[in-house]
Order: sequence, then structure tokens, then C-alpha cells
Amino acid sequence: MGTHTSPGATSFDLFGTLVAVERPSDPAAAVATELRARGVPVPDDWGDAYAESHVDAPEGAEVPLPTHVSAALASRGVDATGEGHGDGRGNVLRRAVVAAFDPEVRTRHGARRAVESAADRGPVGVLSNCSVPELARRALLRSDLDREAFDAVVTSVGCGWRKPDRRAFEAVAARLRVEPSALVHVGDDPRTDGGAADAGATSILLDDVSLPELPAALEAR
Repeated sequence: MGTHTSPGATSFDLFGTLVAVERPSDPAAAVATELRARGVPVPDDWGDAYAESHVDAPEGAEVPLPTHVSAALASRGVDATGEGHGDGRGNVLRRAVVAAFDPEVRTRHGARRAVESAADRGPVGVLSNCSVPELARRALLRSDLDREAFDAVVTSVGCGWRKPDRRAFEAVAARLRVEPSALVHVGDDPRTDGGAADAGATSILLDDVSLPELPAALEAR
């Protein structure tokens, strides 16, 4: 399929922008609890293993959290790929990670109207840094947002690249069938969401324009 230069497309960061979620205060401990519940042995120094880097990934690339957990276990001699574990250890690790981060979701004030306003001007997507499979989808399902308003949901674990890497913004632009130059990205983090400029897109940061103010800002573009 080709790309379009108009109408303009809008992508939104998810966590901290459209929704707020309760994150585990101790992610390593949360993952350990879910691993033990599924019969996976957890090393005594799991906190250290979880905090260490085990996967040599290119700069800007996302390492899926189940892959990191598998490598962390392997670094302590725990077989994370062995047979004889029901439907396979790989699936067990994935399910443990997903359960550890299963979110309670609150839709942020002004988010629904902001998405509706963006949809009035063109295709709308989500672009989220998220290393946990299924987390973004679950968060959207539990939010008050109209899921039909989104033409694409792109996560770093899905596309392989984390914001601010330009390839993340290029990925959502491609899914929305526009050139990056026709993309406006809305987010709350200048360090990550501000990277849209490197891809030729435009960023709107919530420090500058609040969600309730966003419809007017988009209309003025």
C-alpha cells in the first residue's frame, strides 16, 4: 500500500498520556511471585539477576521482557527453555510476565475528547514504549477510550524499536499510511516522545499543551 500526505495523522503515547496505570513498586519481586506460582524456580539473588543486562541488543531496540527474564534465569543456571512444563516454559514465562504487570487503568482527563478530535482530522494511532506483551492492548480495553477510534496500536515490543528511536515513529506512520512528515505525535515525555522530530514528525508535549487543550491545538494546525 502507498502512503498519503493528507489528511494529517496523529499518534498518542499511551502510558502517562492517555491512561495512568498502577505499576508494581518492585517489578523483580512481582515477576518472581508469578514465576513461583507457575512452578519456575527463582534464584536467591533474583533481584540482582533481574537488574542486570543479559541481551546484547542494538541501540534503540526493544528487548521483550519475557526474553530478558528468560536470559536472567539462564544466567543463574535455571533452564528457561526446558520441556515438561505443560505448554512449554516459554509460554509460562510470557504468562508470568503478563500477569506481573496486569494493569489497573484510569483514563486521563481529556483523553477521550483528544482522541476524538484527532480522529476528525485523520488516522489515529498509539505509539507506546512497552516491553510487556499484551499490556498496551489490555490497558486500552480497560480504559474509557473508544477503541474503534484507533487505526493502529504500535508498541516497542511489537515493532522492535523504542522511542526516541526514529524507527519507532516511522513504524506508526507506516501503519497509519502517512509519511512521517504528516505525523503529529502527542506525549508526556520530552526525552522519548520528543524524538519524533528525528523522524521528520511533529511532537506535541503535554508540558506545553494539555489534553483538554489538544483539540484546539490540532484544529489550528
